[in-house]
Amino acid sequence: MKRRPFIKSMAIGTTAIFATSNLKANTTNTDRKEKRIKPERLTKGDTVTLIAPGGPVNDEKIELSVKNLEALGLQVKLAKNVRAKRGYMAGTDAQRLADLHNAFRDTDTKAIWCVRGGDGCNRLLPLIDYGLVKENPKILIGFSDITALLNAIYRKTGLVGLHGPIGAWDFTDFNKEHVNAIVFDGGAGHSIDGTEKTVTLAEGKSTGKLIGGNLSLLAALAGTGYDNDFKDKIVFIEDVGEKPRKVDRMLTQLRQANNLKKASGIILGEFADCNPGEGDVSLSLIETLKDRLLDLNIPILYDFPFGHDNNLCTLPVGIEIELDASNKRVTLKENATL
Repeated sequence: MKRRPFIKSMAIGTTAIFATSNLKANTTNTDRKEKRIKPERLTKGDTVTLIAPGGPVNDEKIELSVKNLEALGLQVKLAKNVRAKRGYMAGTDAQRLADLHNAFRDTDTKAIWCVRGGDGCNRLLPLIDYGLVKENPKILIGFSDITALLNAIYRKTGLVGLHGPIGAWDFTDFNKEHVNAIVFDGGAGHSIDGTEKTVTLAEGKSTGKLIGGNLSLLAALAGTGYDNDFKDKIVFIEDVGEKPRKVDRMLTQLRQANNLKKASGIILGEFADCNPGEGDVSLSLIETLKDRLLDLNIPILYDFPFGHDNNLCTLPVGIEIELDASNKRVTLKENATL
């Protein structure tokens, strides 16, 4: 994925907002060993706020998001700038940042649900008021480019976030079962089984804190200070539309920059449209994954039900889990929400 550099020329008022946010972010000196913060679980009737921190959304996506969340028994509030548009982003950085901050600040909002992913989330990372987030911990849920927010917020505050269905997704029975088990019931003891497509690449069982998300975003975060060390972690990874040579490059970067080679286990999701094209001189996707990962000698699952497929289980960032690759099962060892 290509990411454009931060736009330097801004109006005076916008610059002031960014300067204040950046100052607060820099003065939040949180290291990787800080105690985790678990958000409160939801109850029926709670209010959630829909935000669009990345790509632009249309009325159809907003209406689908509202329908999905109301079907879960939740009340829905729309962020002020959720319909804003600026090219390939949902408004300016200042607008998207304001919606994120206001959702954490709002006492009526019990959870923050992203309508979609899309470009622009990682632009916000130096601007986020992590002190505000830490003082007002709430469920933040989404996937794909939302990986940037989930990982940065966990790194800077210890807040557990949820890699789960965006609002404008197909809330299948599978998706609802696994999101409900965590956002309403806490998640401790909850198990997620692989599907008929899931393949065990390396047998075994391991435990560790769960970390990960979209491969392109994880690679983009490497070395920025908003990434996470994968040593002794169970790392979950997915992507879409990236050919094997790029998957190879990004996995190699995570091995070298984030200690992927010292992980306790790896859960690979769906890698949709990631095989070589006709006539490409290339390894296949599965050959590439095996080439970059099997030498780690840790349990590994492939095509577990998360990613850009219809079925998308909810995986909490920062929670202790057990990976049973031999039986294609993941089990949460503790609550993700209180």
